[in-house]
Amino acid sequence: MFDSAAWIAPLEELCERVRRAARDAIREGIANGTLASLGRPVRQGAGDVTFALDEHTELALDRWFDEVAREQPLSLLTEDQGWRHRGPDGRGGVRELAGFDHGGPRIAVDPVDGTRNLMADLRSAWVVVSFAPPGKSGPRMSDLSLGLVSEIPDSRAAKFRQLVALAGGECRASERELATGRVVAERALSNGTEAHRDHGYFTFFRYLADQRPAIARIEAEFFARLARDEGSDVRSCYDDQYISSGGQLALVALGLYRMAVDVRGLVARKRGVATITSKPYDLAGAVVCARAAGAIVTAPDGSVLDFPIDCTTPVDFAAFANAATASRLAPHLQAALKTLDA
Repeated sequence: MFDSAAWIAPLEELCERVRRAARDAIREGIANGTLASLGRPVRQGAGDVTFALDEHTELALDRWFDEVAREQPLSLLTEDQGWRHRGPDGRGGVRELAGFDHGGPRIAVDPVDGTRNLMADLRSAWVVVSFAPPGKSGPRMSDLSLGLVSEIPDSRAAKFRQLVALAGGECRASERELATGRVVAERALSNGTEAHRDHGYFTFFRYLADQRPAIARIEAEFFARLARDEGSDVRSCYDDQYISSGGQLALVALGLYRMAVDVRGLVARKRGVATITSKPYDLAGAVVCARAAGAIVTAPDGSVLDFPIDCTTPVDFAAFANAATASRLAPHLQAALKTLDA
């Protein structure tokens, strides 16, 4: 049987390389007065715009990919280049492989989920790793056996957080020193059984200006229903526009968000316009971690959240801290979504 847990250490090493590359670029930009240059769009990647900051981390990721591929075959997806397949060439080097059917793992990595926050040195981004065992074709969310989410904090931080979970197992959260990697604290996450209906963060992601009115109507209807039917004190239902879907799900897993909803794709489809959405590589590994912590993560309409791990599929989601919270709040969300048809 394939041992997914054996890949945790190599993936942690990958995350450390990416974190170091991003933070070195940010510190250099601050020191030289060129931080704004990291926000320069370089090209349209396979999944999203590649900014100058992303290029630093993509180089670190490529070096890791080649080092591992010298020893064993694997497939790797990044938002910049999509799926690539490599393995040993028998002479100490690397060769390109034809596809997924090589006996090695299938790994998707978003090296900087939250680039827009981090490139301005405003807020943490996250490395999101979505890991599937060997297979003959591209994996789906339901195929993942491991998720890892590792923080890239801003330049002022001394520590970072990391979440790792095997599918069907527990989610382990650790806090580590940036300078040494030493674990300062570690625990298994459990979001308990309390049904949360107020006094916490209940977020509807609406950072795109053109979508704010439509999503705000859904949000207003949702909280009106909570106040009327659940007795919620909606003055204590706080908002947080965090431009990182992996980061949002990490905060749900950590119990810092009660709920996070992203319906950008749904709103755009209803309006018949294009938009920016979450993509599978942004959040799949974070979904594994959140679920292992006890969170309920579904499509906004309550259906099963499953999708191909690729660079193009739009992903909407609703994440609730635990089953009790989902049971109380999900029906109100689904009712509020009907405002899109009005």
